Amino acid sequence: MGKAIENDHEASAGPAHVRNWPKAMSDNIALALIVYTGLQIFVTVHALKQGFSSILPYFALIILVAGIIPACRWFENRWKDMSAEAACDETLRSAFRRDQLMLWVLAIGLPFLITGLLKAIFAATA
Repeated sequence: MGKAIENDHEASAGPAHVRNWPKAMSDNIALALIVYTGLQIFVTVHALKQGFSSILPYFALIILVAGIIPACRWFENRWKDMSAEAACDETLRSAFRRDQLMLWVLAIGLPFLITGLLKAIFAATA
């Protein structure tokens, strides 16, 4: 009897963890947007403290929002319409990692890049 219970438990446990690529990308996008928003606020507040109390920080916010939303939609659209079989296909791991890396580079780098460019433009015109 003990052996039968053990076998039932193994059968119900199923195979090793199978990654659902669309869900994983959606989770990455949600977390990247949180990090992106935090960095965006930090960079903007930092710009305000440096004396850029003009329209620069607000202009940077608009550009940053306009830049990240299409990028996130693009990543999500690449992964959301997969069949159930394709959603768990391990051969997609490298494509997922590439998209994940690009998403995080954008989420972390874009606030600094855009704000730096705008600061340089406004400093040159001031």
